[in-house]
Amino acid sequence: MERVIIFDTTLRDGEQAPGATLNLDEKLQIAHQLEKLGVDVIEAGFPIASPGDFESVRLIAKEVREPIICALAHANPDAVDRAWESIKEAKRGRVHVFLSSSDIHLTHQLRMGRGEILELAATMVARAKGYIEDVEFSPMDATRTSPEFIYQILKATIDAGATTVNIPDTVGYTTPEEFSRLIRGIFDNVPNIDKAVVSVHCHDDLGLAVANSVAALACGARQVECTINGIGERAGNASMEEIVMALRTRKDFFNLTTNIDTTQIYKTSRLVSELTGFSVPPNKAVVGANAFRHESGIHQDGILKEPTTYEIMDARTVGLPSSALVLGKHSGRHALKARLEQLGYTLSKEELNRAFSDFKELADKKKEVTDRDLESLVAEEMRTVSETYHLDQVQVSCGDRSVPTASVRLIDPEGNVVADAALGTGPVDAIYKAINRIVGVPNVLTEFSVKSITEGIDAIGEVTIRIESEGKVYTGRGAATDIIVASAKAYMNALNRLLAVKGKK
Repeated sequence: MERVIIFDTTLRDGEQAPGATLNLDEKLQIAHQLEKLGVDVIEAGFPIASPGDFESVRLIAKEVREPIICALAHANPDAVDRAWESIKEAKRGRVHVFLSSSDIHLTHQLRMGRGEILELAATMVARAKGYIEDVEFSPMDATRTSPEFIYQILKATIDAGATTVNIPDTVGYTTPEEFSRLIRGIFDNVPNIDKAVVSVHCHDDLGLAVANSVAALACGARQVECTINGIGERAGNASMEEIVMALRTRKDFFNLTTNIDTTQIYKTSRLVSELTGFSVPPNKAVVGANAFRHESGIHQDGILKEPTTYEIMDARTVGLPSSALVLGKHSGRHALKARLEQLGYTLSKEELNRAFSDFKELADKKKEVTDRDLESLVAEEMRTVSETYHLDQVQVSCGDRSVPTASVRLIDPEGNVVADAALGTGPVDAIYKAINRIVGVPNVLTEFSVKSITEGIDAIGEVTIRIESEGKVYTGRGAATDIIVASAKAYMNALNRLLAVKGKK
């Protein structure tokens, strides 16, 4: 079988999703997990965008050694130079140059003619080629571009040194049949196409990103650009896990394979979800909570008799644990460590000690601690890695005949204990007002949601919030058996993200 190159852009296009801002440690953590997953290329960022983006790409290039580390650059000399600077320490690096090609973009955004675009694209690819052998070029908005012009620009950039040419459906406009026609046309009409790998990058505005991607692979494309959980601009990108499992499950049809270790898919999905603050919908293919659950009696009967009656994939192939071992307050450190390893988490001694302490505290409140509870504990550990302010204590008083009041105690960056209190329309409002009095960073709460992680009256509640400050959205998540405490944790998580960005500036 021929192999498909998996190009993961979670850390670049995925992070462009509003509210998905990641700090340096979080990006590095995801990059290392993508390496374990087996992706071939990691697009680590857009170095010219900011000093923080440059530094994160540089650090990933230095520390993550197996995948190709790719840096994005628009068709500008400074951007190309900056991209090279960020990846020059990589074991294997790539510069990815992009330039708009559609008449819509040329007329209304760039105000340039096709001749100018051809010359600029070739010049910038040649500039990148002067630094590094592995160069990719993307004609942005390709699916709304005349196919004849796509052929011209691909020929020119391959002649200039591009080793990969990527066909982006930038605005999620195309359909599988139409996209297939474009890909076949490229193979038939670009005379030097045999000198480059054909790649595709599809967005999900019409819900067709995965369908378009696999249709292109069936027509000869051999690199697919995608993100974990399909996160990205607007409606997101093609979902990596769906593409990989489609190729694996229907290898009889596609006759294609990948280097992906599918048993790492679930863990990677959870990690990206926790660090970006974007929950995975229960009905999400492959990694959703309901992906391998059966409610219908007819389905349950079939599954008990023969799993393949209603399951086309084995849950274990994507890394879901095969058993449902339940831990309790009498379980020891070794049992916790073993179960976390089965779930795909390898903790240091210090991290395990903290997780065990949190586990014992939770086990005193809950009769049984499930896998989802354990994942929540590990996620809590991730969320507290880079705190500016730490939530030390929160207490509320409320009821239908009293004014909601909250007192909050935080530990500031110097280690000092600071406290304040406030009144609110409800307990959460009072907590947030008290925290704001201490932290003093203007923001607007734009979204607040709470859900139960597991079943039962003693379930852990998970709160997800989004706040906006100076036009930028920050996501926060917190979990606890007390949803008031979870709400306070979520707000602190969002504020710490905001403060981290302000600190960089």
